[in-house]
Amino acid sequence: MSKSPSAEESKPLTPVELELMQLVWRMGEVSVADVLAALPPERKLAYTSVSTVLRILEQKGVVHSRKEGRGHLYSARLSREAYEAQSVRHLVATVFDGTPSSLVARLVEAVPLSAEEVEQIRKLLGRKGGRG
Repeated sequence: MSKSPSAEESKPLTPVELELMQLVWRMGEVSVADVLAALPPERKLAYTSVSTVLRILEQKGVVHSRKEGRGHLYSARLSREAYEAQSVRHLVATVFDGTPSSLVARLVEAVPLSAEEVEQIRKLLGRKGGRG
């Protein structure tokens, strides 16, 4: 049975894929050279490695490309917000046994939260109410 594109998109990105997507989301349309220039100096990735990862992201449906001269320009097809939501759903399903309240409980226990952040979470939960 072959996987559909939506199944591919629901898989979390690898750390390197996510690192490059962070740059695409921040910069908009990018070339391989743009990505290389935006990486921290200590991050040594070859041109061919960046090119390969961007092509993999395109195959996964996360970015799309257009031909520009001899190369390609890549831009996000999947927004950061959509990826965040997809990642949280995956985390709830795989780590928290499908129980969102377990994720929230672990969040408030494990992550230091300011009073403002706690209040913001309360407001978000209050607006959510009984909606599923």
